[in-house]
Amino acid sequence: MSDIEAMIARRNRLLGPAYRLFYDAPLHLVKGEGVWLIDADGGRYLDTYNNVPHIGHSHPAVVAAVQSQIADLNIHTRYLHDTILDYAEKLLATFEPALDTAHFCCSGTEANELALRLARDATGNQGVIVTECAYHGHSQAIYEISTRDVGARGLPDYAIAVPAPDLLRGPHRGADALAHYLDHIAKAAETLNQRGYGVAAMIVDTIQSSGGTVVPPMGYYRQAAEIIRQAGGLFIADEVQAGFGRAGTDFWVYQGHDVVPDFVTLGKPMGNGMPLAGCIAQRAHVEGFARSHKYFNTFAGIPVSCAAGLAVLNVLEQENLQANALDVGNHLKAGVAKLAEEHDAIGDIRGSGFFIGLDLVTDRKTMNPATALTKSLIEAMKERHVLSGAIGPDMNILKIRPPMVFTRDHADLLLETLGASLRAL
Repeated sequence: MSDIEAMIARRNRLLGPAYRLFYDAPLHLVKGEGVWLIDADGGRYLDTYNNVPHIGHSHPAVVAAVQSQIADLNIHTRYLHDTILDYAEKLLATFEPALDTAHFCCSGTEANELALRLARDATGNQGVIVTECAYHGHSQAIYEISTRDVGARGLPDYAIAVPAPDLLRGPHRGADALAHYLDHIAKAAETLNQRGYGVAAMIVDTIQSSGGTVVPPMGYYRQAAEIIRQAGGLFIADEVQAGFGRAGTDFWVYQGHDVVPDFVTLGKPMGNGMPLAGCIAQRAHVEGFARSHKYFNTFAGIPVSCAAGLAVLNVLEQENLQANALDVGNHLKAGVAKLAEEHDAIGDIRGSGFFIGLDLVTDRKTMNPATALTKSLIEAMKERHVLSGAIGPDMNILKIRPPMVFTRDHADLLLETLGASLRAL
């Protein structure tokens, strides 16, 4: 038995069957540096997939901030501490003035659950509208409305799924598609009122990752929020994957859509690997809650995590990484478009910045999803030491989501590997 096989057997024995591993031949990673992951044999892999180390694996600014703070003090938020307040202040400055209140959490799941709890308290309603093939977390309340994993169990009666506004693969694709997608939301709100739940909230991923890197048409979020508010509910923008400048165009994706949400939820990249997430709220929606409830989360917003979060914001600003994401992302998309002239399997290029999806197809005329090819491509690229992943209802979207320090040279290596792997397949 090889070392890897022994480790897999040990993992299965200790962790059980619910955990999953990437790749047919799983990687044993021991170190991360910037955009690189290093295995136990010293092999270096270009990471184009993991969006948690937002400013790069083991960024020295985050390492120094965490080491310094944990050497001094690490305590919960029931004590005063400048780092917590400094971080909240700098974070809130990235939002519109109406979004003026920060609640810290440990994960995107917790942030979404808190947003839903606050929305239900503020509106007095229970109903939730979600998009199809969406994932918002794994707690019971959020898992129940995460339509990506709904399967045969179906949604609870208080939740209704509407089609993701996908102009390529969705049910509506013509000039009047936006009106049809909005009509689904209005009808869902009406149905929830008829069922007696009312509308507490609609929750959306601002770039709908699990749906296949879906970027909705302009006007969708603004008008969706109007419909929800008219129905008595509130609008939750899930920026857990798309935020912190990743799309390149705006720091928060919703900001390019002429809408101010009632809640914005944050997670994954917020602490560059430290457990840090957030629910940003308009103060009016939490005042009633605060009169009858307290919010406390033992490990949420602790000084060490906030020190990491503050370092992330500082590095994003100092190294101009949002602009880098847009520049390198455009360079990458142009390179993929050139590859598409040679490879008919590339049916579409979605997203922007460092949140890009390649829609792989068996035929460009029918646009049938190339699910098997996508899996084989990911394995072939991994064998060439470039890591990527798949997403979408048919798992045919090659997801490219590298750390924000990804350069044009890194993009060229990705393009070279992508081309060689496609030719080999």
